[in-house]
Amino acid sequence: MQVPAPFTYERATSVDHAIELLTRLGPEARVVAGGHSLIPMMKLRLATPEALVDINDLAAELSYIRVDGDALRVGALTRHAELLASPLAAEHYPIFVDAERVIADPVVRNFGTVGGSLCQADPSEDLSAAFAAVRAEAVIRGPAGTRTVPVRELHTGPYETVLDPDELLIELRVPIRPGGGSAYEKVERRVGDYPVAAAGAALWLAGDGTVADVGIGLTAVGAAHFVAAEAEAALRGAPATEESFAQAGRVAAEHCQPVADQRGPVEYKRHLAQVLTVRALRRAAARARGEG
Repeated sequence: MQVPAPFTYERATSVDHAIELLTRLGPEARVVAGGHSLIPMMKLRLATPEALVDINDLAAELSYIRVDGDALRVGALTRHAELLASPLAAEHYPIFVDAERVIADPVVRNFGTVGGSLCQADPSEDLSAAFAAVRAEAVIRGPAGTRTVPVRELHTGPYETVLDPDELLIELRVPIRPGGGSAYEKVERRVGDYPVAAAGAALWLAGDGTVADVGIGLTAVGAAHFVAAEAEAALRGAPATEESFAQAGRVAAEHCQPVADQRGPVEYKRHLAQVLTVRALRRAAARARGEG
């Protein structure tokens, strides 16, 4: 039987209390919410935190999906199943519904949290690519107050983020903009698995049918910060056609850095990055036109 190393356990009663605990317990403390990523790593002793701060009692502060002005706001403790079922998410950014539909299984979606997924910073994590594609912002609170960081700058490397040890991700904010559509496409070995490769796209059309703006997120293929920035630049201002999408797909594949593993060789993953980018762009454009 695999068991974690010894650790101290504390249960937070508020966001301020959680930050106080993280400050007191030191840099080796970790936050636990759903626990579906952290606990297995602890059992394998890939992660050996000296203390856990449980934030599951903070739903009143950190679990919500709402529109506030021109932003969709998602609390960090929102469960995957709640985002999947949200009419607001489906209305403004169906990319989240697409992504949540292919994340793990109902057990994980019922307990796993949106904020936990982004903070885990797994290189194959679905929501990181989705939130990067829509240019979301992460709201972070610590002893010094609250700061906002673009999700595209949140991850500094595999399993690493810009959060300090005594800081807590409290919310994701996504700007709501007219004339857009979004979609997520994924290939997995079996239902609920981590992706072999996946792509998310958010696309806004100008009145003449060209691409006014675009965001493309990639996961599991070594894209820096989960973003296909070069493909975005190639598509921005171009006509929203199959030819333009194909070119963006080729650029995305060229600039990603997949690693061969049990899910497939490098060239297969690079091919998937190209194909899935095109599929996500095609479906996002159709939704932007009101066709799907």
